[in-house]
Amino acid sequence: MKYTINEIPPSNNKFIGRTNKWEYQEKKKYWAKLIFLKCRPKPEKPLEKAVVTLTYFFGNKIRRDPDNYSGKFILDGLVKAGIIADDSFSNIDLRLCGKVDKKNPRTEIEITNDSYSAVNESHGG
Repeated sequence: MKYTINEIPPSNNKFIGRTNKWEYQEKKKYWAKLIFLKCRPKPEKPLEKAVVTLTYFFGNKIRRDPDNYSGKFILDGLVKAGIIADDSFSNIDLRLCGKVDKKNPRTEIEITNDSYSAVNESHGG
C-alpha cells in the first residue's frame, strides 16, 4: 500500500522540552484524522507485521536529522485508522527517507507485509 499526504509532520524538535502539551495534542489529533481520511484503501484487517517506509519530500535542501522525523504522529495515526495493528518494534520495521521536491513537498507512506519476516529474522527477531 502506498499513501501520499500533501504535508510533512512537524519536527520532533518542535515539541521536545516544550511545556505546551495542548499544541502537541492538537497536532497529534490532526495527523490521526489526516491519516484516517487520506490513507485509503485500508486493509481488511490491521496488519500484524509490516515494513513501514516514510519518505519525506521537503521543499528545500535545509539539513534535517532523521531522528527529528521519527514518524510518531504518522505511526499512531496508522494504528488508530486500523491499517497496522501496533507500532512497536515487534510489529514493524520502520524506514525513514528524506528527499527534496521544491514543487511538491509531501510525505509518502509505503506499507508492505510480504518481506517483514525476512527483515525481522535478519535483525535477530
